[in-house]
Amino acid sequence: MSKLSILSELWEFLKVRKKWWLLPIIVFLVLLGALIVITQGSALAPFIYAIF
Repeated sequence: MSKLSILSELWEFLKVRKKWWLLPIIVFLVLLGALIVITQGSALAPFIYAIF
């Protein structure tokens, strides 16, 4: 199963079930995960983990 099919399946779920309120939550979680992964090896990591 490719990542593209997972995204298209999620999009179809949001359209059919009218769960548009889930979209900001998903976007926030993806951005937060990307921030943690990107700063994992940097000197900023202790400061970012202290925020949460």
